[in-house]
Amino acid sequence: METHIFFLHLLIILLSARVLAEIAVFFRAPAVIGELAAGILLGPSLLGILEPNEVLRMLAEIGIILLLFEVGLETDVRRLVDAGNQSLVVAIGGLVAPFMLGYLVASGVFGLPMLVSLFIGGTLTATSIGITVRVLADLKRQNGKEGQIVLGAAVLDDVLGVVLLALLYEFSIGGGINIINASKILLFVTTFFVIAPIVAKLISLTIRWLDRRHERPGLIPTTIISLVLFFSWLAHAIGAPEILGGFAAGLALSRRFFLPLGTALHADNVFADRIEHQMRPIIQLFTPIFFVMVGLSLDLSEIDWSSAFIWQFSLAFLGIAVIGKFTGAVLIRERWEMRMVTGLAMVPRGEVGLIFAELGRTGGIFNNEIYAGMIIVIACTTLMPPILMKWFYARFGDRLVDKSAPDG
Repeated sequence: METHIFFLHLLIILLSARVLAEIAVFFRAPAVIGELAAGILLGPSLLGILEPNEVLRMLAEIGIILLLFEVGLETDVRRLVDAGNQSLVVAIGGLVAPFMLGYLVASGVFGLPMLVSLFIGGTLTATSIGITVRVLADLKRQNGKEGQIVLGAAVLDDVLGVVLLALLYEFSIGGGINIINASKILLFVTTFFVIAPIVAKLISLTIRWLDRRHERPGLIPTTIISLVLFFSWLAHAIGAPEILGGFAAGLALSRRFFLPLGTALHADNVFADRIEHQMRPIIQLFTPIFFVMVGLSLDLSEIDWSSAFIWQFSLAFLGIAVIGKFTGAVLIRERWEMRMVTGLAMVPRGEVGLIFAELGRTGGIFNNEIYAGMIIVIACTTLMPPILMKWFYARFGDRLVDKSAPDG
C-alpha cells in the first residue's frame, strides 16, 4: 500500500470510530459498540471500503496492549481485599460456570472440537470492569455495598481471565492441548506476575525521581510506553501473549498493588494520576483502531442468516453468558435484590470479551461463522446490562440502599 493511501485509511478509521462512538454514547450505549460498528460499516460486511492489512494489524496490536495496560492501571487490588469473601465467590462462580457451560454446550450440543470449545468457554468468562464501573458511577452506587462486591470480583476476574488467556494462547500456537506446556505457561505466568510488578514499581520510582528533576515534557509517556513494550516483549519471550505484559505493567503502576506475603508497595497517588492523565490520550488514540479492526475482520455478508445454526449458536451462548455470571451472584448471602444487581453488573463482556474472540480468530480457532456468533453475544451482553441495571435501580434501588443486610 502506498503511503498516502495508508494515511487516508487511517484517517477514515479514526474519524469513523470517533463519530460512531459519540453516537453510541449519545444513545447511552458503550463507546466500544460504536467503534465496533465502524469496522462493520467500513469492512466487507457493508461498504467494503477497507480491509485489514499488516500495518493496521500492528497498530491494533499496540491498541490491545495499551488497552490491557489501562485495565491493569485501573485495577485496585485493595478493593478485592476490602470486599472479602463475597467478591471471591462472585468472581470464581462467574468464571467457572460460563467456562464449563460454554465448553460443554459447544462440545456436546454443537459438536465443535475441544480447542474451539475451550476458546468459546474462555470468551464467555470475560467481564468488562470499565463498562460496569461507568454504569455504577452514573447511578452513584460505585461506593455502595453491591458496587464494592462487583468491583472486587471484577479485579479477580481480570487477573484470572488474563491467566486463562495465556493458556488458550499457548494451545492456539501449539496446535492443541499439551499439559506439560500448559504447566510451564502457568509457572512462567505466575513468576512473571510476581517479578514484573516489583521491577515495574522500582522503575516507576526512577521515573518519578527523573520527572521531579526535569521539566522537559514527554518524560512520563515515553518511559511508560517503553516499559509497557519491554514487558510485552518479555511476556512473549516466556511464551505468553504480549498483552499479558501490558496488563502486568498497568497493574504494577496502579494506585496500590499488593505483593506476596502481605507486603505492599504504596504508590504516590499524585504520580499515579499524572501517569493516567498523560497516558490517556495515547491509549484513546490506539484502542479504537483495535475495535475497528475487530469489525473489519468480520464478514457478515458470508454468513447464511437463513441457517438455523447462527441463531441457535448465538442464543445458546447468550443464555450461558448471562446465566454463568449470575451463578456466583446467587451464592452470596444477600437479599435477592443485591444478588440480582450483582449478577447484572458482572454480565458485560465489552472490550475484554473482544480480545478473547480476536485471539481465537487470529489463532485460526474460530471460523467466520463462530466468530460472528461470539461478536453477537459480546455485543448483546455489552448493551443489555446498562439498560437493565438502570431500570432495576429505578424500581428497586431504595431496597438496596435501605436493606443491604444478609438474609437470615
